Amino acid sequence: MKLNLQQNADLNVVTGYGTDHLMINKERHDGNTLVTADRIVAGWAPGGLAGLSADDFTVVCELRPEVVLIGTGSRQRFPTPQVLRPLIEARIGFEIMDLPAACRTYNILVTEGRSVVAALLFDPV
Repeated sequence: MKLNLQQNADLNVVTGYGTDHLMINKERHDGNTLVTADRIVAGWAPGGLAGLSADDFTVVCELRPEVVLIGTGSRQRFPTPQVLRPLIEARIGFEIMDLPAACRTYNILVTEGRSVVAALLFDPV
C-alpha cells in the first residue's frame, strides 16, 4: 500500500509498506525496523515477535521517545509484560497495533513534532 502525506523533507515518514518491507521517504527497507523522525535502525528484533526480548526494547529506550508504536505484523499481537519491562520502567508510553495502523499513526505523530518511535515487526515468512 502507498501512503501520501505532505511532509517536511527532514522527517522520516512511511510512504508505503508491503508484507516484508517498508518504504521510508520512498526508499525500501526490508525486515524489522525502528523508525524515528531522524533515524532508521534496520535489523531491529531479528527474532521477530516470537523472539522479542527486553534487550530489544532497551535499544528503543536509548532513543528516548515520548511514545513507542509497536506494529506487530498483519494483526495485533501482544508481547509479554517481561519483554516490555524496559519501556514500563522508563515510563515511556507505548501502543500495540498491527503494522499498517502503526505506520499511519507514526506518520501523524511525527508530523505533529512528537518524539515517537515506530517499532515495526513483520510476520515470519
